[in-house]
Amino acid sequence: MFVGLSSLRSTTGKLAKSVRGLCSRRQITLVLAGMSMLILSGCQTVIGTVAGGLASDLSDAILNSTDPELVREAAPAYLLLVDSQLSEGGSPELLGQAASLNGAYSAAFVSDPERARKFAEKALAYAERSACGGLKNACDLRSRDFALFEEWVATIELKHVPMAYVLATSWAGYIQANADDWAAIAELARVKVLMARVAELDETYDNGGPHLYQGVFETLLPPAMGGRPQKGREHFERAIAISDGRHLIAKVYFARQYARLVFDRELHDELLNEVLSADVNAPDLTLTNTIAQQQARELLETADEYF
Repeated sequence: MFVGLSSLRSTTGKLAKSVRGLCSRRQITLVLAGMSMLILSGCQTVIGTVAGGLASDLSDAILNSTDPELVREAAPAYLLLVDSQLSEGGSPELLGQAASLNGAYSAAFVSDPERARKFAEKALAYAERSACGGLKNACDLRSRDFALFEEWVATIELKHVPMAYVLATSWAGYIQANADDWAAIAELARVKVLMARVAELDETYDNGGPHLYQGVFETLLPPAMGGRPQKGREHFERAIAISDGRHLIAKVYFARQYARLVFDRELHDELLNEVLSADVNAPDLTLTNTIAQQQARELLETADEYF
């Protein structure tokens, strides 16, 4: 489930200074993630929030890396550093950044369900605090009457998209990590409404991330249980079009969520082979694309067992 924030130079200057004193460019690397992974997308906007020249170094080292293992090993120290900045509060912007980074790392690299659940809970808690402090009337969104929640979502404006997107993606990550909890699953309706509003305001945000999430939402269940796979396909195709096919994880999720759901082996293999034959090198997408290729191989290897 993805993440992203806009420029926060003034609010992250202190963090940037702390990092400069502790780490080198190659030592501080953090990946974004994907929807479980979905979060595997908007890292460029998250990393771009760190102030000064460090932002460029971090962005280059992370987003243009072809070494996921290096990123996985280096990330925890940076996550602790970000968490330390929030021990006594934190601005809405920095809280949103922390939500994004924790959710991204978990989605990309944490396989243990219990650890993933803890990361997801922390990410959502940060995102809730960010929204409460940065958006009007946004402090009790999970417990608010659904009709009132919808009314609040309608008030979100274009300038609110980055913060609303962080909340929606962190919330989606929490639901996925607690997929065995019906109370958590019941919250998906709120996330869908919120993400739809983000897409309405800026469908191109995070390389088409709003459409990628909506594609996953619509393909979580088969038609007989309320799923809308054809609608999901439309969202996946739109996400791919927005990035001109450069965002390879969109094709991976198209294959995993839609093609497998409707048992379309031909489309499944076609999409994944396109991912494997593609050049992973793309501005701010190289690491994400490298991970996408790893997932594509795994899906192809298990295709005979599935279909």
